[in-house]
Amino acid sequence: MQRLRRFAPIAALWVAALASPQAQAQDEANPSSLYEISTEGTSTKVKSGEKGLFVLSIKSKAGAHVSDEAPLKLQLKGTQLAPAKEQLAYADSVSKKKEGEAYADPRFEVPFTLDGGKGTLDAKLTFFICTEKICARQQKTLSIPVEAQ
Repeated sequence: MQRLRRFAPIAALWVAALASPQAQAQDEANPSSLYEISTEGTSTKVKSGEKGLFVLSIKSKAGAHVSDEAPLKLQLKGTQLAPAKEQLAYADSVSKKKEGEAYADPRFEVPFTLDGGKGTLDAKLTFFICTEKICARQQKTLSIPVEAQ
């Protein structure tokens, strides 16, 4: 019994080493598991006469990154609201690479004005998520309701 206890840590490391490539292979088979998209910080209620802010960020997970070489396109369209900019690219990201970082996760902040009581901001995002083995095109659409306060 004591012999088995002595080998338990080694067995645990061996199992973890075997599981890691399998988990990575699953992520590469499903590229959408390599990142998260967030609109946290987006204005959903806007006071009359004031500007709202649309925020979209892509957070890549460990071992992945959003390509800064392949095309990234963010198209914005409003119903009853007008975004300050309708076409954005990677260069429009407000987050920049920090010293020592190879890549920066893109974050976009676009002001908008609401024309009526309620509106919708539609976003169509196209980008490439990459690992050491793959670079996969991703396309996401979002629709965010906005109302006047």
